[in-house]
Amino acid sequence: MTATTPIDLRRPEGKGLAAGTLGLWGSTVIGLASTAPVYSLVATLGFVVLAVGAQAPIAFVIAFIPMLFIAFAYRELNRAVPDCGTTFTWGTKAFGPFVGWMGGWGVAVAGMVVLANLAQIAGIYLWSLIGDGSLADNVPLVTATGVAFIAAMTWVSWRGVEIGERVQNVLLAIQYLALAIFVIAALTQFFSGTAPGATPFDWAWFNPLGFTDWSGFTEAVLLALFIYWGWDTCLALNEETKDPKRIPGLAALLTTVILLVTYVTVTVAAMMYAGLGTDGTGLGNEANAADFFLAIKDGLLGPFGWVLVVAVLISAVSSTQTTILPTARGTLAMAAYKALPRRFATVHPRYKTPSFSTLVMGAVASLYYVGMTLISDNILQDSILSLGLAIAFYYAITGFACVWYFRRDLFRSGRDFFYKGLLPLLGALMLTYAFVQSAIDMYDVDYGYTVLLGIGGTFVVGVGALAIGVLLMLIWFAFPRSKPFFRGETLNRDSEVLVPEDPADYGRSIDGGLV
Repeated sequence: MTATTPIDLRRPEGKGLAAGTLGLWGSTVIGLASTAPVYSLVATLGFVVLAVGAQAPIAFVIAFIPMLFIAFAYRELNRAVPDCGTTFTWGTKAFGPFVGWMGGWGVAVAGMVVLANLAQIAGIYLWSLIGDGSLADNVPLVTATGVAFIAAMTWVSWRGVEIGERVQNVLLAIQYLALAIFVIAALTQFFSGTAPGATPFDWAWFNPLGFTDWSGFTEAVLLALFIYWGWDTCLALNEETKDPKRIPGLAALLTTVILLVTYVTVTVAAMMYAGLGTDGTGLGNEANAADFFLAIKDGLLGPFGWVLVVAVLISAVSSTQTTILPTARGTLAMAAYKALPRRFATVHPRYKTPSFSTLVMGAVASLYYVGMTLISDNILQDSILSLGLAIAFYYAITGFACVWYFRRDLFRSGRDFFYKGLLPLLGALMLTYAFVQSAIDMYDVDYGYTVLLGIGGTFVVGVGALAIGVLLMLIWFAFPRSKPFFRGETLNRDSEVLVPEDPADYGRSIDGGLV
């Protein structure tokens, strides 16, 4: 089949991706890697403690709840519609093409912004390991290094899911080894009496009624939501798993639970080691908030403190590759259903990856990173702070889509009521509140690093990024090729899924793209 041969949307070949490649282990590894567990902790732990103090562990637990509820929505929708377009496909089937298109755009925006952040972190941490670390302050060097990391991980993603899985196995193992070393060293020093801020464990840290300030509570939970984001990559790779209807949903649930255990364990160990003091290595010290590991690495591990720096570097690089995966597959699905130009649906004839979408994602993320850096590092930082808006936006769409798509099934059984209705609805409502509350907070001129149009720059960047999606959608709507999608002809509630019931049904490979 050539690259220009039309593919009947009713045929079972799917979209040409490498079916039957990932098992439960590989899918879970990629889901974990996408969250960048080490970097997420480094970037978030200190700020959560500043917001709620000793209630940091329960803040991570509470933030886990909407993630778990939305994971149930993903699982149930994936069982019925195992399509790599995920939020785009499900939102379209539930609410129509315009909501679905914007859901797909939310996924793309989140991926683009976080790639810029990850690239910058990777560059900074790499050069902090060289010499006296002063090269980490060289903006052109760090930026060029970040772009190089994006290019390298784009190549890995383009080269195939299997090589990506092998790379992630190694990178994730290093991350968890570093976290294990951190926890063991911290607890060892606590029990030996040498920890600088030794603080005995207290069950009150897990008291949900222990919060004393509502704004601090909401800030902490919103921060904690960020560190769970990324597990849905498992679902974006559903067409490449050995059991598309079962494995991705199970991997997503496993990923969220593993992350909960990881984050709470590390947080408790850090509090027992460093305490909550406002000076020195204390978690309450604002000077340590942006990078707690960097502040305590030498005191905790001595000459081996570089291990934690390497772990953060690897975490950022690892997540760079896995972040490209869902976005590229999302745009592939959008093009397959004519929601984007057909070129985005091109699949590599040998590697069976969304080749054009993958390369475009890497190129756009690099241009965005370089452009924001040239304009102002403060605007880049504000775009990163606004990331929660895009995340809450498309997760909430997924939760509401689950309830509406299965609305006729909700009272068939208790299981359907809870997993297809109540829990996804609660998760979507929580995330809708998170979106609204975040937007209100970001509107304040004191929230981020810049002021644009007389209001908080974070609000302008975050809401503006979603608004650009509306503009792009309307532009595509004006093209004749888009009409089958926007008329509901290529994708609607009753249209067949472009995934076979049995991976064996894929038959021969598809050497080219879809039209």
